[in-house]
Amino acid sequence: MKLISWNLLRLVGASLSEVVDLIEREQPDILLMQEATHDIDPLPQRVGGGYHRIPLPGRVHGLAVWMPHALPNEPVSMPLPSGTMVHRVAQIIDLGGFTIANVHLSHGQILNRRQLRRIAARLPHNAAVIGDYNLVGPVLLPGFRDVGPRRATHRMSDVLPLRLDRCVVRGMHCEGAAVLPRGASDHRPITMRLSVAEASEVRKHQPHARIA
Repeated sequence: MKLISWNLLRLVGASLSEVVDLIEREQPDILLMQEATHDIDPLPQRVGGGYHRIPLPGRVHGLAVWMPHALPNEPVSMPLPSGTMVHRVAQIIDLGGFTIANVHLSHGQILNRRQLRRIAARLPHNAAVIGDYNLVGPVLLPGFRDVGPRRATHRMSDVLPLRLDRCVVRGMHCEGAAVLPRGASDHRPITMRLSVAEASEVRKHQPHARIA
C-alpha cells in the first residue's frame, strides 16, 4: 500500500488543486494531510474516493485522510496531551488489517514524545504513526521502527534543514520511502510503501526497543 503524508501549511500553502495534482501524479492508496482546512473538503468532488477531516480544537485546520475508495471505517479523533497554546488530536484510521494514526504533534520535545506514547498505547499491534512530528532527534518509541525517509522535509526559517515528517511502524514492513517535491507548502511530502509484516519479520525486530 502506497502512503503519502503532507503538511499542507494552512491557508497560505498547498491548494486544493495542488493536492489533486499530487494524487493524479503519485496515485497513492492513502493520502494523509496535516494543516488541512475546509478548502480541501471538496477533494472527493475533484478526484472521487473517501475523505475525512478532523479540525484541531479551536483551529481552522486539522488532520485529513483521503483514499481512492470509500473509507472502510470512519476515522476517530483521539485527544492528546496538549500544551498551553494548541490542543492536539490524532486521527485514528482503522483499515482492518492495520491501523494508522495521522498526527501533527506539539513542538515541545518532551510533550511530543508523551503524545507518541499515548498514541502507541491505543493502537493495535499492526500499526503506523505518520505525519508531522515536530520532533528533533530520535523518536524513542518502544516497539516501533522508524521507516520514513531520512532526508530533511522542512527548513526552519528557510535555513536549517529538519526531518520533521516521520513514519514509525509496528508489525509492518516498509518496501521503500522517499521525499517528494515541496510545492507551495513549507513541508515536503513523504511517501512509503507499507505492508503487514510476516511473523518472522516481526520476531526479527522485537528486540529493538529504540529507534532513530
